[in-house]
Amino acid sequence: MPGLGTSFGRGGATTAQWDLVNSDCILIQGSNMAECHPVGFRFVMEARERGATIIHVDPRFTRTSANADLYAPIRPGTDITFLGGLINYMLTEGKYFREYVLAYTNAATIIGEDFRDTEDLDGIFSGYQPESGTYDPASWRYEIGEGGVPARDVTLQHPRCVFQILTRHFARYTPEKVEQVCGTPRDVFVKIADLLAANSGRDRTTAFCYALGWTQHTVGVQNIRTAAILQLLLGNIGRPGGGILALRGHAAIQGSTDIPTLYNLLPGYLNIPYVSNPTFADYLRANQAETGWWNNVPKYLVSMLKAWYGENATAQNEWGYQYLNKLDDKTDYSYYPMFFAMKDGGIKGLFVLGENYAVGGPGAKVERAAMRKLEWCVIRDPFLVETANFWKMDGVAPSDVQTEVFFMPAAWAAEKDGSLTNTQRMLQWHDKAIDPPGDARSETWFFVHLGRRLRELYANSTEERDRPLQAMTWEYPLEGALQEPRAESVLEEISGYTIADGRQVAGFADLKDDGSTACGCWIYSGVVPAKGRNLSASRVKDGPDEWTNNSRWGWSWPANRRILYNRASADPDGNPWSERKRLVWWDSTAADGKGQWTGYDVPDFVRDKPPDSQRVIGGKGAAALTGAEPFIMQSDGRGWLFAPQGVKDGPLPAHYEPMESPLHNVMYRRQSNPAAVQFDRPDNPMHGTDNPAFPYIITTYRLTEHHTSGAMSRWSTWLSELQPELFAEIDLELAEKFDLHMGDWVTVTTARSEVEARAMITDRMRPMRIDGKTLHVIGMPYHWGPAGVVTGDVVNDLIGISLDPTSKIHEAKVFTCNMRKGRRTSGIVSPSGGTHASVAEGGAVGRVDSEGAEMERFDGQAAPSLEPSPLRRHEPEPSDEAAHLHVPAAPLEVGDD
Repeated sequence: MPGLGTSFGRGGATTAQWDLVNSDCILIQGSNMAECHPVGFRFVMEARERGATIIHVDPRFTRTSANADLYAPIRPGTDITFLGGLINYMLTEGKYFREYVLAYTNAATIIGEDFRDTEDLDGIFSGYQPESGTYDPASWRYEIGEGGVPARDVTLQHPRCVFQILTRHFARYTPEKVEQVCGTPRDVFVKIADLLAANSGRDRTTAFCYALGWTQHTVGVQNIRTAAILQLLLGNIGRPGGGILALRGHAAIQGSTDIPTLYNLLPGYLNIPYVSNPTFADYLRANQAETGWWNNVPKYLVSMLKAWYGENATAQNEWGYQYLNKLDDKTDYSYYPMFFAMKDGGIKGLFVLGENYAVGGPGAKVERAAMRKLEWCVIRDPFLVETANFWKMDGVAPSDVQTEVFFMPAAWAAEKDGSLTNTQRMLQWHDKAIDPPGDARSETWFFVHLGRRLRELYANSTEERDRPLQAMTWEYPLEGALQEPRAESVLEEISGYTIADGRQVAGFADLKDDGSTACGCWIYSGVVPAKGRNLSASRVKDGPDEWTNNSRWGWSWPANRRILYNRASADPDGNPWSERKRLVWWDSTAADGKGQWTGYDVPDFVRDKPPDSQRVIGGKGAAALTGAEPFIMQSDGRGWLFAPQGVKDGPLPAHYEPMESPLHNVMYRRQSNPAAVQFDRPDNPMHGTDNPAFPYIITTYRLTEHHTSGAMSRWSTWLSELQPELFAEIDLELAEKFDLHMGDWVTVTTARSEVEARAMITDRMRPMRIDGKTLHVIGMPYHWGPAGVVTGDVVNDLIGISLDPTSKIHEAKVFTCNMRKGRRTSGIVSPSGGTHASVAEGGAVGRVDSEGAEMERFDGQAAPSLEPSPLRRHEPEPSDEAAHLHVPAAPLEVGDD
């Protein structure tokens, strides 16, 4: 999450879900938390019972809205204007927490004289290079003063100090502009601003919660940056009941970025090397900070390389640095460029694990077409999901698809040991309840045995390209009849150990850059501080009098801290801002009178560093920060209101219209994000601005009863009965225009595709009158596809592909469409080869082909209705078509190659 990482230093939620009970106010925006994170939402409900005010800002009136004290409608894609209006309100009305802002943010820091704002350049920042559509951030840098440190003006009057730049930048974001751009009534907006101000400061705190409603935009990172600026101004970061809670999509999404499935990161958010870093020394010059905690990069990278390559990583061979792949600086390896390269014939093979992007990926048609250009594809999933059957979809004859598909059945979570890292950066261990059936295996089993076989296959190779494989440490103990690798042995390696005696390290403070320690992921270091002591399996609940309730339940990175940057919960002198909100403070009597930081959470600071300590002139790392600079991951120890680096579309957020919008930008002359990643291709047509052929706004979302692409829910009869069909939420006025009634068929169209759905006519969706135009927003969940118990069209086929320049995430939460009454004219091609549509008439829910004949259920049984029954696995259907799909016919023996 680069928005949080750039602002505060770490790309993770700053707080824990259960800390919401300590909030005086909670703003939920970019999330339907009650329906999409219902377990965490119970803490919001408890906070409300304790007297907290709950605010929900969303394009739809949802169950979250119904449980809020105040609901505000907003046009999709205008969150920066809304939050920017709040920033402007706090600044102009003097409602910001001045002492916190002056002490703990870069408000007083002076920016170089070459910087130009959007206010000067009508919608772009200095450094923009139109030929490449990118920014050179050189002009965004701090002005360096005496002693080589950034120049500051503590009076906040210097015209180039961050505070003044911020004030000028957001001056145009007035309540009137918020109403004009967002459609939020001015009086509702002002009431929200007053509530946030009244519930922030020394004695009160407000928390923000967001999810994909903020991230899936071409300005997604800047949405989060705007929230971070606001929370810094209000003094809510690092304090109980405050912070920003990034609600992750499911239990291990946080873990998938910590120990990453991302193309540009190594474990622990270390940058992956590029070809411009040919040597280890080059890498350190590019990635090791002189000041702040990232000065420790050598310790973390060397320890990771020792964990990966063991005795084959030595000082003489740069600790195995050359074994790492180096990315080409000029090539984009992110998700969508990968699929376009695949579609253009540039990629031969693909592994797909627990991913169903043939339904869940925006622009899904492109992804399915790309897979048909592969030579081979390996799919691991409990079910034959659409991604495993892409070769039967879209009306393409299987004989025309050259891709050889291997299906490897996967184990469910309850069928394997392991850990999940959830929303609040917390690792929780789960124990296997039962062995997986048949050929199904865990990911750990699959990769450990695949790695073993590959190492045996290439053991005698003399090719230099095979050296990394040969050099790997790959000895994991195997257990049981299935020869399952002991999952805790992997976690022990991740947590870290000393090379000399194999003993577990206590935490990342023990890691060295001399090759004496090994650690697979430094931020997880300490989760297993001793053999047999797995803290992620801890289930000890704290007493109710502690702020960090449940701090011995599971284990949160780093070092089991529950609230990041908690040094900021105390004032510069080390005293709590208030007794009511005390969390961490300086105890001068502790440690035999030497003093140390103590409190209700693990201090996120050098424990024995007094609050009045000064920076060491010429010092490195933490020594270059004072005892009153709590954002230790940042080079200056401060929260960044202004980001001199780390964001690719500007040091401050600015409102840009979505790539597809019915309105022109009234804030700046520039219409959309000038740095957004776009793909001008025939297979990715875009609607542009105010296109009369596509006059309506559409937003996609999730339901409680289904999970993302439906891969884990459309095979469950219970869940399928609760949400049997795809629908479109349509406001009353638009329904009247098209003569629609509840349950009618409606077809939604874009330049990319068309899908049919049942009409849900509701006043939860309401037209907006904005800038002289009446705008209608259509809402559609995206869980359906042509496989499973209940089926439907692929909503993500409607979406065009454009990306945020920093995170490379797609813009799925706002685009434009048209609509007509009735069913679409073309049929869906199902994995079994026939066209179909879901129906729910006469009380029966089943599947019919284009002739109306009943089709078979996924388990081969007739399905006249959906009676709850035990969940069963999908068995491959016999087929005489081209043999693309390979499913093991008998259990695999571990020794078989």
